[in-house]
Amino acid sequence: MAELKVGSLDARATKIRNVPIAVTPEGFWCCPSQAVLQKTVKNHNQQQAKPKGGASPLASKASSIQRAPTISSERRTHSTPSRSKINSEEQRCISMENTTNNPPKAVNEKPQKQHKISVGFGQLEMSDLKVVLYGKDGVAVKMSVHKNILAENSTFFADKLSQQSPVSSIEMPDCEDVEIYIETVGMMYCSDVRQRLIKQSVSRVLRILKAAESLGFRSCVISCLDYLEAVPWVGEEEESVVSSVRNLHTEDYGVSPVLKRVASDLAIPPNDTFAHIIELVLKSNEDRGRREMKTLVLRLLKENSNSCTSSSSDLCAETLYRSCRNCLESLLALFQQASDNDFAEQSPAIKEPVFRQIALEADNLLWLAEMLVDRNAADEFAAMWASQRELAGLHSKLPVKSRHLISCVTARLFVAIGKGEMLPSKDTRQLLLDVWLQPLIDDYNWLQHGCRSFDRKVVEEGIGRTILTLPLEDQQTILLSWLGSFLKVGDSCPNLQKAFEVWWRRTFIRPYADKQGNPSQSGRS
Repeated sequence: MAELKVGSLDARATKIRNVPIAVTPEGFWCCPSQAVLQKTVKNHNQQQAKPKGGASPLASKASSIQRAPTISSERRTHSTPSRSKINSEEQRCISMENTTNNPPKAVNEKPQKQHKISVGFGQLEMSDLKVVLYGKDGVAVKMSVHKNILAENSTFFADKLSQQSPVSSIEMPDCEDVEIYIETVGMMYCSDVRQRLIKQSVSRVLRILKAAESLGFRSCVISCLDYLEAVPWVGEEEESVVSSVRNLHTEDYGVSPVLKRVASDLAIPPNDTFAHIIELVLKSNEDRGRREMKTLVLRLLKENSNSCTSSSSDLCAETLYRSCRNCLESLLALFQQASDNDFAEQSPAIKEPVFRQIALEADNLLWLAEMLVDRNAADEFAAMWASQRELAGLHSKLPVKSRHLISCVTARLFVAIGKGEMLPSKDTRQLLLDVWLQPLIDDYNWLQHGCRSFDRKVVEEGIGRTILTLPLEDQQTILLSWLGSFLKVGDSCPNLQKAFEVWWRRTFIRPYADKQGNPSQSGRS
């Protein structure tokens, strides 16, 4: 680190302030960050506000900054291109003198202090142009530069220099990022701009990219784009990169290699890719990878469900339903095989693969049903499941250990109906209860004790609410049948007492309340 001298500009004796300023490997000064400049300005104002008498003021924070040793001229000679080579005596930063031709101001008026900094590039004795940047908080930076270097690299400076002759200075008011503008101008003195960007952060390169485009520094813009195309983007950097690159004039710089990382040439991703992913997961036999990928795909579909268009949602649902039909066909064939009389006499080595495949297909159906419910597209699946009378009839012929996941599918549909996540027709709801409620009751004890993901209270509430959506006569038929099972097996059966209470009030209390209410209503009318 070298030191930059910043002095007060009033008519009194100048008090020199020390601000750390970096020397780049190319041999030019790199402006201190805006935070350092603001801290220096703040401390400078505070010290000037102290009374002259009394105890000596405390040392400022800026002067207490640890200073790194200045890079020797011999080291710079080896690390600096000949174009930007500079001797240690030539490389210096001085305070600009305050102009004396400003009109006097009123006594009570407090003019804003302007803190000026000088930065030199290349061989200072050869500089023939001054560029002044006016930043925030009254900071002004004067750069001693060379016309031929800036005109060669920047269309902005080339236009300024061609407007009138001779041009000795160029002012840039309201400069938003003084630090980056200085570094960008310094890169015009570099033989390899791309090398200067290595190990820079993505956010800083985006700032350089913005400054380089505003200056018309084409080689720097291209180097920034090359950097962004090659470097990984972490976290929220992706959105910043995409936004910054899309704001460029794409016809001038060709930014497609950068954007190809986040978008293909196709406007809509092919549905075949999604179908292929679903197929790979469904056919997997590795428990851990299968389980983790099902969780991941389900979470990703939940995240983008709100942003999908109706056409893409229809394509997704079509793919899921095609997979559902394939799973149902496979599941029915496996049930038929496992319920055959000859199958019971087979050895465990033959039976176990079949039972395992039944469990996998049932788990697949449960996963597909979950995705359809999340996308509000499960009404057709409920109708498909309610129509599986043959499958439900074979259910009791298999060991409960192998068949219980079938009842998990039924339970998930009851929960979805109870929560209003799907709206199947009355006939579908009634058929679903007629076909699958008894198999669910048969497996209920196993589900409670052998299935960790089974939530008894949620399932019972879903079943009860589904029953209560039917006409009162159908509610009575189903609940009286449930009552007979509950009185026989107790906790091994779903506890539907809440639904039973609602049905009881609807049947035995509401008719009398309505009869008592009608005469009074007619009397009031």
